[in-house]
Amino acid sequence: MSDGGGVAKSAAAIATALLWSNGLLPRLGLDVRGRTAANAGFATGYALVFGSRANWWSVRGLRYGLASAAVVVAGYGAAVAVPGVRSRLREFADRGPDVTPAEWIAVHIPIGTVYSEELVFRGTLDPLLDTTFGTRAGILLGASTFGLWHIHPARAAGDSVPVTVAATALGGLVFGLLRRRSDSAAAPALLHLAVNAGGALAPWLAARWAHRSTR
Repeated sequence: MSDGGGVAKSAAAIATALLWSNGLLPRLGLDVRGRTAANAGFATGYALVFGSRANWWSVRGLRYGLASAAVVVAGYGAAVAVPGVRSRLREFADRGPDVTPAEWIAVHIPIGTVYSEELVFRGTLDPLLDTTFGTRAGILLGASTFGLWHIHPARAAGDSVPVTVAATALGGLVFGLLRRRSDSAAAPALLHLAVNAGGALAPWLAARWAHRSTR
């Protein structure tokens, strides 16, 4: 049974996250470096205000996270190796931000995306929702909020908002289940890093492969 204080705090935590991602951050008009810094600062403050309860460092979490990440990396590797898929990946090679692939993969994905989103969601919001509403409802609420967090990013990228929200909500469900299974936020963070870094690296590798084959 949830208490009134917990419900109010959970509602405030959900509203704050969505207001930041879809309202305040876009209005700042920052470039990619500014967004990375702003997201990291927001996530740190969010965790302090709402109370991060996640276990970040555990052998079990690292084991689950590395195993999950290895599956994703292998999948990207197979995709790049298949000519038909590789040609489709090349279409996404120029969709990245105006920084080098190395900077995007080494700085902005780990800090601006993985650190920020994992601290907000798996590190802070999900444990709060579990405590307030129970694990089953917490999983669904956390995943749904994670999907809605991506409304403005989808619009900015010119992607379908419903598809993006559904896909990222599903990703949030997987990340949330992995955190609960491993009892560590390190596991979803490693998986999240593999998914996003691989998604940036695979098109670049596909384009490089095509360039070399035409020389």
